[in-house]
Amino acid sequence: MSLSTRLELILRASQTSSLDLGAAAYTPQISKTLSLTSGTTAGKADRLFTDRRTLSASATENLDLAASLADAFGATITFAKVKLLYVAASASNSNNVVIGGAGSNGWITPFGDATDKLVLRPGAFVLLGTGAADATGYAVTASTGDILLVANSGAGTSVTYDIAIVGTSA
Repeated sequence: MSLSTRLELILRASQTSSLDLGAAAYTPQISKTLSLTSGTTAGKADRLFTDRRTLSASATENLDLAASLADAFGATITFAKVKLLYVAASASNSNNVVIGGAGSNGWITPFGDATDKLVLRPGAFVLLGTGAADATGYAVTASTGDILLVANSGAGTSVTYDIAIVGTSA
């Protein structure tokens, strides 16, 4: 099975200000493109996981990047490296979605420390990607560094989030 991935990110902004004799405008544009072909070396990926998930009030889940996730065709996925991670909290959530900080065997390569977490408020998202020339990616170590913890920050209501992970099997 082959995989082709393309990420296109464009940030456009326009900042204006009135002046005594006219107006001034600043309109920066930042763009980033990541294209990955099928494979396991630099500029390549061969594993894809996407899902919309719901956590009940105060619940957590451990996403095992090295053996428990399944692709769109039902095949079990084992990531060795992650090249792209996208997590988006639903705007209709009342609680936050928290990622990272697994108690044991945490996947910490993008976080820096086992206790580090990202808090996604309702409607917020995070996108983490490697450069196309990066052969290393964010390493996943089976049994000792492969758990991505996702949690509902509070009681009372469930949270929904979307997740996409692109990576390699070797």
